[in-house]
Amino acid sequence: MSEKEENNTKPVFIKDEFRTTRAELDALLGPANQQSAVRVKKSADPNTRKILLIGDVSRAFLDADAVREPPCQVQANMPDAIEVAAKNNFAAIGVVMSGSSAKLSSALKALRAGNRDAKIILLAQMHEEPAALKLLGSASNGTRPADDYLICPIQTTSFYKSIMPVKSQEAVEPSVPPVAVDAGIEMKIKQLEELATTDELTGLKNRRYIWEFSRQIIEHARKENGRVTLLIFDIDNFKHYNDVYGHSAGDEVLEQAAVLMRRCCRGHDVVGRIGGDEFAVIFWDDPKRKTTGTETERRSAMAEHPKEPIFIAKRFRTELEKTELGLLGPEGKGVLTISGGLASFPRDGSTIRQLFEQADTALLEAKRSGKNRIYLVGGNNSV
Repeated sequence: MSEKEENNTKPVFIKDEFRTTRAELDALLGPANQQSAVRVKKSADPNTRKILLIGDVSRAFLDADAVREPPCQVQANMPDAIEVAAKNNFAAIGVVMSGSSAKLSSALKALRAGNRDAKIILLAQMHEEPAALKLLGSASNGTRPADDYLICPIQTTSFYKSIMPVKSQEAVEPSVPPVAVDAGIEMKIKQLEELATTDELTGLKNRRYIWEFSRQIIEHARKENGRVTLLIFDIDNFKHYNDVYGHSAGDEVLEQAAVLMRRCCRGHDVVGRIGGDEFAVIFWDDPKRKTTGTETERRSAMAEHPKEPIFIAKRFRTELEKTELGLLGPEGKGVLTISGGLASFPRDGSTIRQLFEQADTALLEAKRSGKNRIYLVGGNNSV
């Protein structure tokens, strides 16, 4: 059903498999018109070769010591970074989102004003991805505050590769001819990254992403005294749909369930397909909403399950039962139901493994009790 095997290793994102040599980095940061077939030389103006990194780089890089050396320059706080950016030309600027000011958008605009040609990359944790996407989607006078984002922690090679423009490689030895880089290579790399974390059929996040995101968001909630709720559910009698109506109908059932679940959830919640007809939803506190002191005091290990995930789960069950699926024929309306289990941090477990085990146990109990219900861990009734 759910994650049953220990997975202590962090996901290795596709970008980490693309190595960047020092010569490639020099080609990126050196003069754009250099055409020599000999080893790349440094730019005469060292300022044009620099990379500015802002914030606590230990939160963003697995090899943080490597970015504390040239060509990188690290500034711990944003005001100093803005001042430095105004006096120097940087090829790229990386901004660590963790611990950054709430007025990050204004700070990014100031950085852009001082270095209009620099590529600005947001270095985000998984739970910060919604905020990063929002910043990338906002624009003032046709200019976005940032150009791209990376999910951290990452290797420095991944960061260097992300800022490397198309056709930036130069020949590194006289005997080696220049290598032409396909114009669409950056797009292909992004597609590979998406395949590594996305379920191809439904477009939801996959098992690998859900597991790692859950681990990170629980650590975040532990520090911020926040709440995380895990819902695991599957489609009742899914094998019957595949056997009677065919696999195309089964795929449509999964796709419709994915669409409805995303529609019912809040923008910052994470929905994923973790295998077969089994789905997982990570509900967590709205990052934009400030928690009052009274609310914080109430969030103890014995507190009740958060009301929002329960409400969303109920709404999803109602919407799914009303769904019309053409491939199931005239009897296809109103026959889809789900069974699920819901567990909350810190009430039902202190680790992602414990939450998955608890939610999975509740899901099995829902199945034994007649299906078409969602059981709460530690509860006496279903939703």
